Amino acid sequence: MRVRHGLRDLLRGLRPAEPTPGEKRPTAADSELLLRVLCHEFRTPISTLTSLTRALADERQDLTGDDRRALSELARDQAAHLQSLLLDAAAGTGVLTPTPQPEPAVALAGILREAAALVPVGRRRARATRRAASCPVPAGRTRQVLVNLVQNALRHGPPDGQVGLYATVRGPSLSILVTDEGRVDDALLVALRRPTPAVGMSGLGLWIARQLVATDGGALRAYRLRPRGVALEVLLPMARPVR
Repeated sequence: MRVRHGLRDLLRGLRPAEPTPGEKRPTAADSELLLRVLCHEFRTPISTLTSLTRALADERQDLTGDDRRALSELARDQAAHLQSLLLDAAAGTGVLTPTPQPEPAVALAGILREAAALVPVGRRRARATRRAASCPVPAGRTRQVLVNLVQNALRHGPPDGQVGLYATVRGPSLSILVTDEGRVDDALLVALRRPTPAVGMSGLGLWIARQLVATDGGALRAYRLRPRGVALEVLLPMARPVR
C-alpha cells in the first residue's frame, strides 16, 4: 500500500486555489512558499536515494543484513514519496486542505532503522527503549521528519562526527532525539521559531519538519549538548504500543 504524505499534509495552512465566496484568494507569497516547499521536498528524497546507492556500493562500510534491508526499505519509501510529490505537482497543488490525510500507524522501531541506515556505520549511534520502539507513529510523516533531520545532521555536523538517534518515553510523550557534533547557532533557533520560513532554502527543512510534527500534535525543540553538539528533539503524543 502506497503511503500518501504529500504537500496536502505539509501546507495545510494555505488556502485552496479556488476560494469559496467571501474567502481571500492566495497571495503571491503563498504561491512562492508552495514552490519552495515543492523544490525542497523533491531535493530531500533525491539526496536520500543518492546517499543510499553510495552506501550500498561502498565496500568499506561493513553493512549487516539488517542494514541492507533498512536501506532497501528506505529507498522504496523515498521512491514512493517522489511519486506522491509528482502527483501533487501534477494536480497543481492548489487543492490543499486544512485536514491532514490519514496515515497508517507503524511501530517506531522500523522507521528508526531506516533513518539510522543513512549514517555511515562508523559514525552511527542509535538506541531506543523497548516501550518507545513499539510506539505507533504516522508512517509517512514520521519517516519524512527523521530523514530530514538526519540529512541535516550529516550536512551541518563535522564530516567525521557522530550522528545519533535515540528514542524514549518522556511523560505523556514519545521523545526522539537526532544528535550531531555541530553547534546550536542563531540561524537554527530562528528557524525553529519563525511562523513562515525565510526567503530562500535556508531553514526550510526545519520549518517543514515543524509543520509535519505539529500535524500530529507534537513539537520540535533544540538543545545544546555538552561538551559539544546539538540535539533536535521530536515530541509526539503517546499512543498504544504496536505488538
